[in-house]
Amino acid sequence: MKPASGIAARIHAMWQDKGPASTALLPLAWITGLVVRARRRRARSRPAPRSTLPTVVVGNLVVGGTGKTPVVIAVAHRLRALGWTPGIVSRGYGVSLGPAPRTGQGALDAAEFGDEPALIARATGAPIAVHPQRSLAREALARQFPAVDVVISDDGLQHLALSRDVEIVVQDARGVGNGRLLPAGPLREPASKLDEVAFIVENGGPRAAGGHASPQTSGAAYGRPTTASKSEAGGPERIGMRLEPTRAEQLGSGATLGWSDWVARHRDRPMAAVAAIGQPQRFFDTLLEAGLRLRTTVALPDHDAYEKSPFGSLPEEIIAITAKDAVKCGRFADPRVWVVHVEANFSDPSWLDRLSERLAQAAAQRH
Repeated sequence: MKPASGIAARIHAMWQDKGPASTALLPLAWITGLVVRARRRRARSRPAPRSTLPTVVVGNLVVGGTGKTPVVIAVAHRLRALGWTPGIVSRGYGVSLGPAPRTGQGALDAAEFGDEPALIARATGAPIAVHPQRSLAREALARQFPAVDVVISDDGLQHLALSRDVEIVVQDARGVGNGRLLPAGPLREPASKLDEVAFIVENGGPRAAGGHASPQTSGAAYGRPTTASKSEAGGPERIGMRLEPTRAEQLGSGATLGWSDWVARHRDRPMAAVAAIGQPQRFFDTLLEAGLRLRTTVALPDHDAYEKSPFGSLPEEIIAITAKDAVKCGRFADPRVWVVHVEANFSDPSWLDRLSERLAQAAAQRH
């Protein structure tokens, strides 16, 4: 099996303790701290213009993927079910954008919008606007899609030029690592930021017992209380989350099988997996936990453009990829490639209703 580690994995491992390598980088981390504090002071002295649209930001404190995109998708689905018309703004990472934001809806081209916005658009049907200045993206979203009445920002926790009403932090098993700022640690801003947000979603909670994942799965399946935990001081609510495979889709034909059926059909066949995501090992581990014969793994850089097919050199009978990779791989006609779709399974699904209530209060205050 090809290791999914590499330079990035070694750096993340270094960031889990305060060893010599991390300590040697502390002077640079102090500079990061000065920059962060300066940005915060500037934001307090010149607050970002408030939008007429209530806005929720889904972000993280650490470098690397933590599972934000499935949370954005789950939030969009639930808000729509509760009567909202959500729209999404994103940076459009890796995409060449001019001064004007780019907007769209439906099956968007990842080369024009970015892989994560394209995935979110396909999964939710919500309109999307991308631009490094997310406030401009939000304005464009309001102009092009006037029915939108709530905005979800995919990432952007540190983008203080975007006003927001609710903040959600998504963490994984790394937590805040060694608690140090970049480059001595994984943090983009001090861990004290966690005290200021409304919700902390912890990716990697206990797996629900039996059945397929669903954003509506009962928290009782976790062996935890069915209400989110909240600090006695009234701090953020903490919600457990597992990303559960629900189905597999053949990339070329679109043929779909439920996850348990697909696993049963291919369990004894040699398999490869390719992933260009922030934490590829998490995807590989999901396949291994299902009992699949994962013989080769290929970990590409996060947001890799897939300019060339990585599949031709793989001899395995089945190749598994993530949904984020699939939006960039449609042109590769290889019947061995299957897309593994996952959904967020929350320990307390009702947190999304409380999120809606907060947004409704913010909307009422504007009127």
